[in-house]
Amino acid sequence: MKALIYFGVIVGLVPVQSVLLPHISVWGVKPDLGLVAVCLIGLIAGELDGLLVGLTLGWAMSLFSAQDLISGAVLKGTVGFVAGLVGRQVVYLSPIVLALGLLVVSCLAGLATPFAIKLSVQQDWWWAVWIVVLPQACLDAMIGGAIYWLMWTRLNIEQLMSESRM
Repeated sequence: MKALIYFGVIVGLVPVQSVLLPHISVWGVKPDLGLVAVCLIGLIAGELDGLLVGLTLGWAMSLFSAQDLISGAVLKGTVGFVAGLVGRQVVYLSPIVLALGLLVVSCLAGLATPFAIKLSVQQDWWWAVWIVVLPQACLDAMIGGAIYWLMWTRLNIEQLMSESRM
């Protein structure tokens, strides 16, 4: 059943991220729904599920974007694995703490692009951070926090986390 859900997430998020979200942007940036999904899957299901779904989703999303195939898969796989480790160590995770953690993770993931490419004279590090990275990280954190809050209020999230890790 988990494999079917993960397949649905991967097959559903790739077209939404590559076709729909370029037309819907907030603050001139679009959220990285793959990063949010991998973080939530790793947090709830564990580090192995987060790693495998992150690698697969990162690779599939890189096929439809201008990102390098290996870096997208490694970045999302690492985020899923670390989220799984955090989910195993944290006893009580509120939506606010998750949103703050997702803000930090999204900032770090967003800074990987300026490291990989050479920015022009008009686009320096501060431009990349203030115009692209921080708004996208805030948007990712709000979306991830809202999804986790909905799961937290509608489902027994502690029981779901303990059942999915067995």
